Amino acid sequence: MNAEDHILIIFGATGDLAFRKIAPALYSMKLYGTLPENFELIGVGRKNLNAADFRNRMREGIISFSEEKELQHDVIEALLSHFTYIQSDLVSPEGYRSLRLMIEQLKSDRNLNGNCIFYFAIPPDKFTDVTNHLHEAGLTIESDGFRRFVYEKPFGYDLASCRELNNKLHSILSESQIYRIDHYLGKETVQNLLVTRFSNGLFEPLWNRNYIHHVEVTAAESIGVENRGGYYDSSGALRDMVQNHMLHMVGLTAMEPPSSLHPDAIGNEILKIFQSLKVIKEKDVPEYVVRGQYTASVVRGECLPGYRQEPGVNPDSRTETYVAMKFFIDNWRWGGVPFFMRTGKRLPARVTEIVIHFKPTPHFLFHIDDMDKSVNQLIIRIQPDEGMVLKFSIKKPGTGFSIENVSMDFHYSDLGYVRIPSAYERLLGDVMAGDKTLFARDDIVEAAWKFLEPVQNAWATNPFIRIYGYPAGTWGPEKANEMIGEGLTWRYPCKNLADEGTYCEL
Repeated sequence: MNAEDHILIIFGATGDLAFRKIAPALYSMKLYGTLPENFELIGVGRKNLNAADFRNRMREGIISFSEEKELQHDVIEALLSHFTYIQSDLVSPEGYRSLRLMIEQLKSDRNLNGNCIFYFAIPPDKFTDVTNHLHEAGLTIESDGFRRFVYEKPFGYDLASCRELNNKLHSILSESQIYRIDHYLGKETVQNLLVTRFSNGLFEPLWNRNYIHHVEVTAAESIGVENRGGYYDSSGALRDMVQNHMLHMVGLTAMEPPSSLHPDAIGNEILKIFQSLKVIKEKDVPEYVVRGQYTASVVRGECLPGYRQEPGVNPDSRTETYVAMKFFIDNWRWGGVPFFMRTGKRLPARVTEIVIHFKPTPHFLFHIDDMDKSVNQLIIRIQPDEGMVLKFSIKKPGTGFSIENVSMDFHYSDLGYVRIPSAYERLLGDVMAGDKTLFARDDIVEAAWKFLEPVQNAWATNPFIRIYGYPAGTWGPEKANEMIGEGLTWRYPCKNLADEGTYCEL
């Protein structure tokens, strides 16, 4: 589908998301011709700026954070000429009346239809208020074009708040107008999961309990909370990463083949997986879920503060910066196969990957020093250095039958002639085209929260459930290694923990 002419309205336009992600993504779209010819952007924010000030800030964001190797400043200026700004506290009805007048003026001056996309780059507790104000100003009605509403994560803070938010939005909007954005789903390798599984006769027959021993999903960050301590301390890793990014990767990994590539067909299969997640009872949470918090450490000569020493963080905080989980999917394909997830801040490297651990052969004939190394793995690297690796054994050259592991690998970077768009570029283009394939449906988001509800309840009501410290720059609490079980270990993708923190090998 092609993007239609429209006006993009960004609430929170002076914040980091618009500065670091949205503006650079729009520049790339303009550069490669995927932005519609008639496109206007209205920034809405609390800062006292005029249109020129706003354009200068967006120019700085593009220059600082664009992924393009060489910037074309004429393209930047052409894009910025379509940007304007309204100062609003998001509460005053006057701001929404001014917004409506500006939209009408742009429609007249630029010969635009009524298509509008409203992007909520603001805290989730403001979603319903701003949507209500837009409705009262007559800006939600699709009388002269589409009205689409893009909501950033987290979509709610738990099951009850998610349901309440869905109900309030549905009282104003139809589900077809709502786009719940998760930038992980815009990454090329995440989307490639579907292609890998369902276009290759090699993998799909093996993708089940008969051949797979366990599945491991990792989303590690080497940075701490940086300047987001105030936000993060009210969120934590479970809300910030597990409920959205990580469970959606599990859904795409475990789902059955959809009947088509229609968004609802794919969504239906992901929903079935979430509904099949075996409930972790509150009393069993300490056995199946480990939470941790990074402590002060010295890494490569640099003194890193502990989480409780970060600006904006409560010095007695029990907010988790690390979560590891063991769980099962109770269905025909995955019955008895353990799934392991872990995510954390201040780990040795920035890496997101899915690892399929295949079962060992039933009778091993050949010599190898470490039997664990004889197990086949398919590693799907989401970031960085996106690609896939299949690990298998071969005979060592020479006499005898000693074996060693080798890797057959593919990296998107090897396709020098292919450009990989950023996640936000892909997802913004999909919103503009009305394609909801990579956006979470209401029932899917609720099902994810429902699975995590016993964990949240146990942490909130049982003060005896420990939060384990782990030194910054390590792979998390030792308790997570105990949880994964006897004879198993997490995969450690870093070549050497003393190497640069962002370097990892497949």
